[in-house]
Order: sequence, then structure tokens, then C-alpha cells
Amino acid sequence: MILIIGGIGSGKRSFVMQELGYAEADISADPLDSSPVLYGLQNLIRKKGALSDELKAQLLNKKVVICDEMGSGVVPLDEQERNWRDEVGRAQVSLAAEASMVIRLVCGIPQIIKGEL
Repeated sequence: MILIIGGIGSGKRSFVMQELGYAEADISADPLDSSPVLYGLQNLIRKKGALSDELKAQLLNKKVVICDEMGSGVVPLDEQERNWRDEVGRAQVSLAAEASMVIRLVCGIPQIIKGEL
């Protein structure tokens, strides 16, 4: 599994299609469907509260998991928002440990953190 992270609007989805060769039809926000690319891990964490072992197993079976970076910027005053950001970070750490590659996109430019393209 390839984990792709980056800020909102940093080019993650375009990179997956243009550089990794996936089509729009290959991308889904549903971890249970057969799409090889999951988009929006941060939204799943918001819904589920945390990365469960079951969800992690489903994500590790995907070819690519895309997640917005949540830790940069202003820390929210709301405790639930802070907890959500923390859980997204924990999920990224857990998935990155088992990913074959981790890529961070900044301004559409990939930074290879783990593995090789």
C-alpha cells in the first residue's frame, strides 16, 4: 500500500491519476468497495473516531490511501476537533509503518518519505 499525504489542494488526487496511472473510477471514499484507491482517510477517522484494527486491515489491502495532513496550522480550541486531528495523525503513523511507500505532496511536488517511485 502507498500512503499519500499532503495539505488540502496539494495535488494528491491528480498525482495518483497522472503519476500512478489510476483513473477517477478507481478512487473511492468507501473502504469496503473494490476500488484500489481510498480517498479521504481523514473523513473516515472523523466518522469512526479512530483507526480500528478492522479498518486498518481493509486499508492495507488497498493499493493507495490518500489522507489530508491535519497537524499543520492553528490548533482548534474545540476538544473534539483536536482529538480528531490527533487520531488522524495516529492513523497516518500506523499505516506509514506498514506502507511500502509514503509520499507527501507539497504544491503538487512529491516528496518521497519512504520507499521509491
